[in-house]
Amino acid sequence: MDKDQLLRGRRSVLRVAACLGGVAAFGGLFVTEPTTTPGRTAPRPAPAPARGPAAPPRAGRAPRASSYRLQPMTAYRPVKLRPAVPPVRTKPFLKVPAEGRTMVLTFDDGPDPRYTPDILATLREHSVQAMFFVCGEMATHQRDLLREMVDDGHVIGNHTWSHPLIPGLAPSRIREELGRTSDVVDKTVGEAPLWYRAPYGAWNKHSFAIGAELGMEPLAWTVDTLDWTTPGIRTIVRRVLEGAAPGVVVLSHDAGGNRSQSVAALRRYLPRLLDDGYRITVPRR
Repeated sequence: MDKDQLLRGRRSVLRVAACLGGVAAFGGLFVTEPTTTPGRTAPRPAPAPARGPAAPPRAGRAPRASSYRLQPMTAYRPVKLRPAVPPVRTKPFLKVPAEGRTMVLTFDDGPDPRYTPDILATLREHSVQAMFFVCGEMATHQRDLLREMVDDGHVIGNHTWSHPLIPGLAPSRIREELGRTSDVVDKTVGEAPLWYRAPYGAWNKHSFAIGAELGMEPLAWTVDTLDWTTPGIRTIVRRVLEGAAPGVVVLSHDAGGNRSQSVAALRRYLPRLLDDGYRITVPRR
């Protein structure tokens, strides 16, 4: 993808506000706040596991689900950056404007053929779109699921290639992690992601700058279901419903471990959100 295409892709993001209540400018689309669930103190981050560069899995086989989930580093703060072109954020967007009862559901780490199809089916049943932040090492083996996401109107975001802890990587490695994943998505569905999310919520100045170079904006979350800890279906449902409010972005997962609780919880809380008058939406070009 050449530079002009990237710049056109970033400019097209400016039109996203039209789909979210008629917001006049992209600068007001998302609000940046500390990445914590309302009403709870941010947990202390767990130590990162030692990982070397991930070797590509054998063609034709999806990688085995790993336990790479760590406690999100919700207290992480990026350093300040001087203005740059293309614009470089210093914080991720966390919520949509509170115009009406609008919420965004997001799912990280997939696609996983065991759980993602059921999540897609539930969303389809209720005519709801969501955001899927995919890992390249998973997406490259599940291209049909990427196509299904786009066909159903969902938004695909970039969640790096191998789910590393970004602050521990050299800029060249960050560029590879984000660039390879964008390439897989682009070659599969004909469009590279316009949004990205740092694994564990751990951003740094290089990730913001490289994401901008690749034509992407950073999106974090407002409500963390902590579903990766498998706390039980009722607990996940309770966290979503208690955290529900105009403008929130909900974080869940469709891969990275056993996500059967996440699938079952979605079936319970989604109709209740809709009955409560919430409009589940996604940012558009």
